[in-house]
Amino acid sequence: MAGIIRREDVDEVRERARIDEVVSAHVTLKPAGVGSLKGLCPFHDERSPSFNVRPSVGRYHCFGCGEGGDVFTFLMKMDGMGFAEAVEHLAAKVGVQLRYEDGGPARPREEPGKRQRLLDAHRVAQEFYAEQLMTPGAAPARRLLAERSFERADAEHFGVGFAPQGWDNLTRHLQGRGYTRDELLAAGLVSQGQRGVYDRFRGRVVWPIRDVTGATIGFGARKLFDDDNGPKYLNTPETALYKKSQVLYGIDLAKREIAQRKQVVVVEGYTDVMAAHLSGVTTAVATCGTAFGAEHARVLRRLMGDTAAGGGMQLRSGTTLGGKVVFTFDGDEAGQKAAMRAFGEDQRFYAQTFVAVADDGMDPCDLRVAKGPEAVKALVEKPTPLFQFVIETDLKEFDLDTAEGRVGALRKAAPRVAGMRDTALRPEYARMLAGWLGMDERTVAQEVKRAANTPSQRATTSGRRGDLPSGRGRAGTAQDGRPGGEGGPGTPGGGPAAAVPSGIPAPDPRDPVARAERLALAVVLQYPQHVPDAFDELGSDAFLTPAWRTVHESVVAAGGAVTGKAVGPAAWVDEVLDRAPETVAPIVTELAVVDLPEDREAAVPGFVEGVIRRLVDMGLNRRIAHARSRLQRLDPAADFEAYQAAFAELTKIEGERRALRETA
Repeated sequence: MAGIIRREDVDEVRERARIDEVVSAHVTLKPAGVGSLKGLCPFHDERSPSFNVRPSVGRYHCFGCGEGGDVFTFLMKMDGMGFAEAVEHLAAKVGVQLRYEDGGPARPREEPGKRQRLLDAHRVAQEFYAEQLMTPGAAPARRLLAERSFERADAEHFGVGFAPQGWDNLTRHLQGRGYTRDELLAAGLVSQGQRGVYDRFRGRVVWPIRDVTGATIGFGARKLFDDDNGPKYLNTPETALYKKSQVLYGIDLAKREIAQRKQVVVVEGYTDVMAAHLSGVTTAVATCGTAFGAEHARVLRRLMGDTAAGGGMQLRSGTTLGGKVVFTFDGDEAGQKAAMRAFGEDQRFYAQTFVAVADDGMDPCDLRVAKGPEAVKALVEKPTPLFQFVIETDLKEFDLDTAEGRVGALRKAAPRVAGMRDTALRPEYARMLAGWLGMDERTVAQEVKRAANTPSQRATTSGRRGDLPSGRGRAGTAQDGRPGGEGGPGTPGGGPAAAVPSGIPAPDPRDPVARAERLALAVVLQYPQHVPDAFDELGSDAFLTPAWRTVHESVVAAGGAVTGKAVGPAAWVDEVLDRAPETVAPIVTELAVVDLPEDREAAVPGFVEGVIRRLVDMGLNRRIAHARSRLQRLDPAADFEAYQAAFAELTKIEGERRALRETA
């Protein structure tokens, strides 16, 4: 069995694998200053972006929940990989041949980590199903696709295949490729019976379900034959790869358009996704065997960059919501229930949410067959606001021709209006509700106001998940109530987001000395090539703040900024982390990615030099004050030599400060 991957190979993979490209498969990143990118954290639910990535140092850090690390850490936490699996996964992508410490030959590609084995098994299975679609036995599958106006090229584009009838066609194929029974069970590709394992999908048309990176992680299958006693649709069971509450069919094809257009269309089935994309609605996705839920919303919000300034859930009057989420549903009762469930997730979006239901109740696939691609595009281009759809659905429960029915409808709909996150829309919807009910606007407005002031409604609006970024309070305030500083929690001027080592007091973000020391360490970690030599000449007493002193000690242990200049920013941060105690490492990562208060790339060298000069100047001022104090305590008549020595020391330090300021 192969041993530990060689350190130099790990370093080479880390250097070649761009962290921004890996993270961007899951999170939409936007520029946030020189060399910095920012997006919504994939590890906790937040409304304002606090997840920072700095490609030059190969690190990320969330100033909301404190998660941070390198490209390997990201994959380990995001995809559940072990360290070796993450290295092997990226090595295969960037073309690095790994070597192992036991001195044996490099591990062959056929023996990667467990997760990669499962992914490879799915890839082979998808290829097998696709090949089977052209066989004589797959005629019913081809007929089903043809009836929905899908051609062979369409099936190939979406990877559609056919699972042949018979108990073990796929099982034998995969075992012939070296996959074990336990691996096939873990992948969810086979099921366990009394006489052994058998193919999970048999006699069905099959759609591969892929993650945002394009890797197949499961399948959805529709039955074709009357003697199939299984459900109409059958999906992969929950596995290490496949989590139905998180996966979205079509996300691999739609992610770029979703990120660019800030729009997503959520449809109900695999053929609806195909029809939408082929009709030009390339932001369409679908859930897989489950209703749209909170985890699906989180995935889409990250891709859309779905944020709003202020970090709060309820918006100030006049605030415009960004982005657009359109839910398409059948016009039947089941479709209406699905729309009401989607309304439960509406408050998780800052984007405006809509419902698109065709007049004749057809889904996108049927609509494309009956009226062509333009009808599908028209459906999603003129949707109904989700709030309006929900309220109109509520009103259908009551007889509005009676006073009792109108009052009952008002009591049902008023809390809906009162709970709208966009406060600017509440008065308008109250007026619309009055019109639909045929009631006085003042009466409706009073009922909405009363509903908003009920204890349950106040608890819903104030405690709604996502009101504030997890781990943070109001803008500029840390969770424990300490002021976040002038720059907010994500800048060197703010308080530390990462926990300081146990027993060390947290720096006061209002302390100008602590702020200056934090900024100095940030520039040393991020731009060692611009740090003046004076930094490496600082003594152990250069940092007064205990937390920052621990980081400085790690920097010194790593060889100082001169080492950073020699090896480059990414390797430099790795060196510091290697020397840092485990409890200090999160602070190092935080400082390595934090935004700097200089957004002009050409000005960075001068900015870095100025920050370090200020730190050195502060140290010289302290030394001068100490020397003056000592001189004042000495009596030249009693000990002239000591007095002369103290005076000479003071003169020397003042000369150093003068020289520093003259060269600034």
